[in-house]
Amino acid sequence: MPIHRSARPPRVPLAALLVLPLLLAACTGTEETSAPLRLVLLTDGGSVLRAVTPSGSSGGNVTVTEDARESVAGGVNVTTPTGGQRVTLTRAAGTESRAADLSDPRAYPDPAYTPRCTVRAAQNAARDRLLILSDCGGVQNLAMYQNAALQWTAALPTALQPAPGSDTPPTRVAVQGDLGVVARARLGGGSEVLRAAPASTGDTVAEVSQPVAAPAIRDLANYGGQLIAATDSGIQRLASSGVPDSTTTFSAFGNVRYDRLWSGTGSQNLLAAWRDNALSGAFSEPLRLWNGQSAAAATIENVTDLRDLTIAPDGYLYALSAGSLRRHDTLPGLQSGNWRSATLPTAINDARSVTWVVPTP
Repeated sequence: MPIHRSARPPRVPLAALLVLPLLLAACTGTEETSAPLRLVLLTDGGSVLRAVTPSGSSGGNVTVTEDARESVAGGVNVTTPTGGQRVTLTRAAGTESRAADLSDPRAYPDPAYTPRCTVRAAQNAARDRLLILSDCGGVQNLAMYQNAALQWTAALPTALQPAPGSDTPPTRVAVQGDLGVVARARLGGGSEVLRAAPASTGDTVAEVSQPVAAPAIRDLANYGGQLIAATDSGIQRLASSGVPDSTTTFSAFGNVRYDRLWSGTGSQNLLAAWRDNALSGAFSEPLRLWNGQSAAAATIENVTDLRDLTIAPDGYLYALSAGSLRRHDTLPGLQSGNWRSATLPTAINDARSVTWVVPTP
């Protein structure tokens, strides 16, 4: 069943203007900002939420101030919604937004389906939509939010998935406009793709396509408003059916396997990719970054056990491994290979997710 919805242009709230000086800094290479950038980390297996502020010059002279720390239950990931001044925390049992200092929690409306066992969440390119996937022992449901308001839910058909293995394709989600996409392991090998969207504007229950067989999909992302997939033969755009189109392979990354994808926000045309070293059997694997124009993606450094990263509007890429947080300066890195890399001096245990936020002046 073909499902297609075009994305509506996002509204830009006044608070988003506060991020503009940071975007200009990223373009010019300067480090001056009108407000200090803060990072929000989900660590300790998803049970601790932290807000930290890095400061200092590039390279090794970096300090970190811990602004807040909160205990949370069943943390899945953190993302930055439109405006950049709050953080969205997705948990197994619910979703909420918080201020940059982790105060003022505001719960998103709970979907009607129960139980709720959220395991995945993804944003669109404009960061005004959030798609969450609940998986309670194979019973899977989707919920779509726009600007923290619940838009629709969808029950997915029962998954006939293979037994979990070290190389079984993971379950991933992505969102583009009103459309939600799910890739999950398929019995018999590879992945299967499902697409969900409301049949008419205002529908609160989305229609779900039948599963479509696809090659193994390792990750999904929204890059420049288009959905892309990490596959065993490279990074490819999704066709209208949701299946990766091998004719659209990003030559800058080569015809090789990647397991994780991350895209920049706003005007940043940046795309990062990494292969999981635990799956490749190597001690570490290259973390690569592409500016959308160069013939080849640049290698930042080899990384072990990468859990998440965020490409922030201050021009830095923050890479979160299980036990450390590294900062890389993207402008000189892409221009000359001088990433001015630094490890941020803060103790980290079993990290899960990282994002950026701009505190209210």
